[in-house]
Amino acid sequence: MGDKPAFLPFGLYALLDDSVRPGLDLAEAARAVLEGGAGVIQLRLKRLPDRQALALCCRVVELARPLGARVLVNDRVDLALLSGADGVHLGDDDLPVAQARKLLGPAALIGATTRNLAQIERAAAEGADHVGLGPVFATSTKQIPHPLLGVEGLARIAAVSPLPIVAIAGLRLGNLQPVARAGARCAAVASGLLEASDLRERARALQAEFCGI
Repeated sequence: MGDKPAFLPFGLYALLDDSVRPGLDLAEAARAVLEGGAGVIQLRLKRLPDRQALALCCRVVELARPLGARVLVNDRVDLALLSGADGVHLGDDDLPVAQARKLLGPAALIGATTRNLAQIERAAAEGADHVGLGPVFATSTKQIPHPLLGVEGLARIAAVSPLPIVAIAGLRLGNLQPVARAGARCAAVASGLLEASDLRERARALQAEFCGI
């Protein structure tokens, strides 16, 4: 997987989920959000058959690599390995971080979903590079049976977190700047990105808002 970057690029973490907008060409969506300035793409592929999912991962890696953007695959360590992606993101019920690290090696970027500081510390001890922390806001993209952190809860945890934080859940235009100020390194945006008619412009606007441009 090549040399490992120190951290994820600051700003928009584009979550390309194949269940958010059925029929959307995710390869073209990836091209658009990369052109819009997204530094990170996570591919969450729950509906695509494995062969199509692998082909898509390979294509997105091909698009991202010349731009220096990172590509992570949700859950699927096998697809990350075979496609040459930068790493994986592991959710509550996915492969443990330590086991994924054994398979992917020291150069891979591994993120883990967390809900509180204790889980972040555990993820760090197991070898994660960063965490997704949330839910920050309410979201309809995915059922998350945990209390909302809000910006204040995010800030309290970010101030003492041993790992960089990707804020997750309910992120969209209009609420990214407080999240950035609270100490998040990235904002993971799914429906707030994919439901736009112009993905390139939406990605550009999200990146600009997060970075305070």
